[in-house]
Amino acid sequence: MDANNILSGKKILLGVTGSIAAYKAATLIRLLVKEGAVVKVVMTPAAAGFITPLTLATLSKNEVPMNISDHNSWNNHVMLGRWADVMLVAPASANTIAKMALGLCDNLLLAVYLSATCPVLFAPAMDEDMWRHPATRSNVDKLVAYGHLQIPIASGELASGLFGEGRMAEPEEMVAFLQQHFLKKEGAGSLPLSGQTAIVTAGPTIEHIDPVRYISNHSSGKMGIAIAEALAAAGANVQLVLGPTPLQTTHTGITTWRIQTAQNMYDQVNALYPQANIVVAAAAVADYRPAVIADRKIKKGEAQLHIDLEKTPDILRSLGDHKGAGQLLVGFSLETNNEREYALKKLREKHLDLIVMNSLADAGAGFNYDTNKVTLFDKNGKEQSLPLKSKQEVARDIVSAIIELQHA
Repeated sequence: MDANNILSGKKILLGVTGSIAAYKAATLIRLLVKEGAVVKVVMTPAAAGFITPLTLATLSKNEVPMNISDHNSWNNHVMLGRWADVMLVAPASANTIAKMALGLCDNLLLAVYLSATCPVLFAPAMDEDMWRHPATRSNVDKLVAYGHLQIPIASGELASGLFGEGRMAEPEEMVAFLQQHFLKKEGAGSLPLSGQTAIVTAGPTIEHIDPVRYISNHSSGKMGIAIAEALAAAGANVQLVLGPTPLQTTHTGITTWRIQTAQNMYDQVNALYPQANIVVAAAAVADYRPAVIADRKIKKGEAQLHIDLEKTPDILRSLGDHKGAGQLLVGFSLETNNEREYALKKLREKHLDLIVMNSLADAGAGFNYDTNKVTLFDKNGKEQSLPLKSKQEVARDIVSAIIELQHA
């Protein structure tokens, strides 16, 4: 079963509530339609203060009701609830979550929810204090006890200007969650990577100079996390070895191992390696570390400070040198010049099956962006250049290339 077209023909009922995150509904609908899903939208009256019904109707190609009656006819909430393969409430505000938990029914969306005979998913969106309030926690627990699925929240900048938990998952993450939901529902044994173990390294490493300072890089971990989620959606048991980053995966089925230094990552990956079928080394690992780490903060003194550096362990080379039969190894190459030459050299010298090349010279690619532009080279000489895409889309392309190599 192909994870990339699992949403084709699926009937998705999207419930939009009164939250600033409602603006993401437009992107979510666009992505679902692109995947071949049939989307209908129902809104609360409060949601229309954040995004217009006309916008969502245009994108979904279906009328967007908000009220039980428009004085000339009534909107059949029972039929809407029975029509869908899945109902997704996104954003799910604290107010709507509370009403869903109590079975209240004072608007069309809630009437449809109470009539729904399909699985219900909800993506919370609110400020951190609201999210952590005992009442909200109790209401979320009730919805989960009803058998509903909560799409994990994210941490980040909130509408209040604060940073913390409560941010709604991004549209690409919700699409991936829906794909995983339908893949599991229709038979996990048929997933292309079912039963396989994949290791993914992601994020930066830090190399300590003293108790206060360290050497690192600008990697956010976004690309590696997207690959881990795409592998999990394809059925793999994913072991994510993640460097220092505030990001976290939103998927179940992924075990995260938090590390700091290149040596930490080397040790953790090699401990997991014997059981792995697939390894994707997407982390930006420091090539050098201070030869001596000061045990106290280095005070400002002379005009210049010299720090002796030594090489860190080469994780990818070690994996390539010890690769067993049936193991598939994927590396990344990020360069500022001679990109193709260096990528192909790395592919050969480190015994890789596939290398993903990207360049800091490409606009919208590289560290901290939500998009990436890559070229894939495999050991059989195949070269595939991909246009600028979201990192979630790039991740799915990389996983498709991995599956193709396994069946070559």
